[in-house]
Amino acid sequence: MNLSDSQTGGSVPRRVSAMEAVLSHLRSAIEHGEYAVGDKLPSEAELCRSLEVSRPVLREALRALQTMGLTVSRTGKGTFVVSNGPVVDPTFGDYAASDLIEVRRHVEIPVAGYAAARRTPEDLDHLAHLLDRMESETDTTAWVAMDTLFHLAVAQAAQNPVFRRVIEEIRDALARQSAFLNELGGRREQSNREHRAIVEALIDGSEHDATEAMAHHLDRVETTLTAIVRPEGTESPDGPESADTPTEGETPE
Repeated sequence: MNLSDSQTGGSVPRRVSAMEAVLSHLRSAIEHGEYAVGDKLPSEAELCRSLEVSRPVLREALRALQTMGLTVSRTGKGTFVVSNGPVVDPTFGDYAASDLIEVRRHVEIPVAGYAAARRTPEDLDHLAHLLDRMESETDTTAWVAMDTLFHLAVAQAAQNPVFRRVIEEIRDALARQSAFLNELGGRREQSNREHRAIVEALIDGSEHDATEAMAHHLDRVETTLTAIVRPEGTESPDGPESADTPTEGETPE
């Protein structure tokens, strides 16, 4: 199989990774009935041979299928199809994506405002250092770890331990979501710019700009997730996707 022909969307002007190509191929095969609900996928060794990819690449794609709710992995038995899609609400760790974004909007947006009003010089130094490291980091795993640290640091700057505890509770889910969106949405560079806008608002002490910057960041997260799980041309659970749904040239976390 020529995986270069398996694209996640012709309108996306960026290079599709090997993992994305594998995921696109397997997802299409499931959604078109080549693998029916209840079927067991071929073994990892068979898929690696037929798709001509390495085992780490294949495993990333299989994890993404499971996150999307299309498959389930059963220890010692293999990977089985449990849904033929379309995916509505992926799960990251213990939490559904829709629950995560709802909580993040109600917590992180006001937290950014409090952080702008209460941040200390030490908070700003810590955030600036984290941001510099993220902007120079090339390893996705390391970047994802710093992404969660960034959001924890903003909560810390709000000077209310309850806010930090809430972010700590969803930290694993945030990391899983961040990795998912970066692998499939090319989010890292864009997310760095959004984080930079948040930090600049905190430096300026502008509660309004900080809440606006965080709201924009979460909007982009949700837009990217929607673009991945409900590609253009598919319908949402409430009907056809609205024509004014925000989209971006670079499939954004």
